[in-house]
Amino acid sequence: MSHSNRITTALLQSLADIVQSSGATAIFVYADAVGHDDLPLLEAFQDKVYFIFRSSIGRNQQLECTRLIRVPDVAMTRLGQVKMAVFLALSRGLVQRGDIIVCLTGVSSSGSLDSIIITEVGRESEIFASASGETRLPNNILPQVVERVIDIAAELGNEGREGKPVGALFVVGDAEKVVSLSRQLIINPFKGYDPSERNVLDPRLEETMKELSTIDGAFIISGEGVVETCGAYLRTAAQDEEEYSLPQGLGARHHSAAGITSATDSIAITVSESTGTVAVFRGGRMVTAIEKPRSFRP
Repeated sequence: MSHSNRITTALLQSLADIVQSSGATAIFVYADAVGHDDLPLLEAFQDKVYFIFRSSIGRNQQLECTRLIRVPDVAMTRLGQVKMAVFLALSRGLVQRGDIIVCLTGVSSSGSLDSIIITEVGRESEIFASASGETRLPNNILPQVVERVIDIAAELGNEGREGKPVGALFVVGDAEKVVSLSRQLIINPFKGYDPSERNVLDPRLEETMKELSTIDGAFIISGEGVVETCGAYLRTAAQDEEEYSLPQGLGARHHSAAGITSATDSIAITVSESTGTVAVFRGGRMVTAIEKPRSFRP
């Protein structure tokens, strides 16, 4: 047995004790590290196991399993993998605030799992917990729309645009009210197009959105995924900043995200131009942030 296989086996053999002693309600396994068919010791936990995979795995349909959580196909730290998976699982209602999750992770394509992270959902402010304690997405937002916008944001954070870093702000949901609290910095490039032609769930729109991300201002997107506008200035940006529970050092884009989600029933997703970090806001506060690794080896 190889050294990596011994580590995986050791982790899995101790899993039962960890799950029982922690009272875990779910087990997240990073499937990019090792396929679920190679983990027979997980069979005893089938009702609790969810497999985390990147976009490329889903497109190739290499896993035939209904308990899947797809995260963006970009470089992420192991903690980033976990935080993103927890956020998406919460948005789909797969786990709830207060649940204990055991996460098994490893290096992509390594064939082994070598790390365990145990977290209580919502215990830390950075794990999708709004000020009101609400953990699901607003009813007007489709989970797949948030997943798609996070995909685009994560790719911008990792790749930038034409080799240059870019910052971006996407506001999803409660579009009519968000639009009423904004003004255009440019002529709306989406105006006049049929809603079916400007829906983020259509892959053909991806390059257009990435190109337009270089323009100052926010994208405003309906809960069904229709892009209403971009290049929008959010007029709540400078109001009552002291009320927002934000880490020090965050700039205008993040305060805009906090402000608009405080005033509307929406989710805001930011990309930091300086670090590539993707952050999600709800209810006037940052609920999770996924940092780009300083270095990445496939």
